[in-house]
Amino acid sequence: MTHTATPLRAPTPVPGTAVGPATHRGGGRLRALDGLRLVAALMVAAYHYGGRDGEVARAWGSSLRHQFPTLHEWFAYGCLGVQIFFVISGFVICMSGWGRPLRAFFASRASRLMPAYWVAVVLVTAVFALPPVVFAAVSPSDALLNLTLLQQPLGADRVLGVCWTLWVEVRFYALFALCLVLPGVTRRRVVLFCALWTLGAALAEAAGQPLLDLVLMPQYSPYFIGGMGLYLLHRDRRDTLAWGIVGVNWLIGQHYAVTELWHPADPHFFSYRSATVVVLVVTAGFALVGAIALGALDRVDWRWLTVAGALTYPFYLVHEHLGWVAIRFLHRGLGVPSWATFPLATGGMLLLAWLLHRWVERPATPLLRTALLRNTRSLPPR
Repeated sequence: MTHTATPLRAPTPVPGTAVGPATHRGGGRLRALDGLRLVAALMVAAYHYGGRDGEVARAWGSSLRHQFPTLHEWFAYGCLGVQIFFVISGFVICMSGWGRPLRAFFASRASRLMPAYWVAVVLVTAVFALPPVVFAAVSPSDALLNLTLLQQPLGADRVLGVCWTLWVEVRFYALFALCLVLPGVTRRRVVLFCALWTLGAALAEAAGQPLLDLVLMPQYSPYFIGGMGLYLLHRDRRDTLAWGIVGVNWLIGQHYAVTELWHPADPHFFSYRSATVVVLVVTAGFALVGAIALGALDRVDWRWLTVAGALTYPFYLVHEHLGWVAIRFLHRGLGVPSWATFPLATGGMLLLAWLLHRWVERPATPLLRTALLRNTRSLPPR
């Protein structure tokens, strides 16, 4: 039998970070979720600065095995911060889309994503074009295309390495908007959507059809769906179907994480990840968002966590490529030791994130939202 308990009224959305607002049932901000966002972003930064070789090794001047002989193996798990982001996104988008018309949902998402993203693309392109910077910039045409957030499906080079996750997010927003926001978000529709998406993603994986994979995203869908299930539990912890949605998608999510990130011990790979640790990190992500959803972390209500949440998105955008420049300047240019360069580069990117939040997001987000919500019928005729 379908659980028919009347859900609690959805809280009024409050402007949040890139993945959206986070509020208690009564309207207070879920500051623990803001803190978890920043933790996930710092995990990804640890991976980009010390958990893999490639371009970042050029910045350091040698393999990360030499720079961080022990820590590089732990930094390699930082890429799982992305999966935690997706769980948070499922939770918050379900919250922010509840009770909103389609136009307001679109305006909210676009105004949160795009201003900082546009500035980050321009900033990274400009810095990489400087003669002292040894990292190659993308072509002017590709840089311009990057402003649309459609560079990946159109096959252009990416200015920001992390923007592939934004393309995943945009596809989730589109699915959520068309299937739930357009007809109106209700508990029954969310449950049905989660069930059909879970089954459809499994069928897409089995079919091996690129179009189905592109739309249904089987390797990422369990995190979004699991987050949506956790929001249903936030509204009513007795919701048996929501518990089932979360449990099934945790099981699927840990499977995909292990499949994509684990490999047998091999000296040709940069790092060896334990399947057990991968499962534990994914489980911790689900469990922490679940603890926040069920109110177990309501006491974590420090005001500075709101600032941490606000810094997360701009930090996520700029930390990778500009962090390489900072690492090269500090470590190879000034001779700062590795153990000091790592936190200094991270701190520098957090400072830049604060500047982007203060001087770009805070003024531009409400302006863009207002412009997108303006009634077109009020415009004068041509």
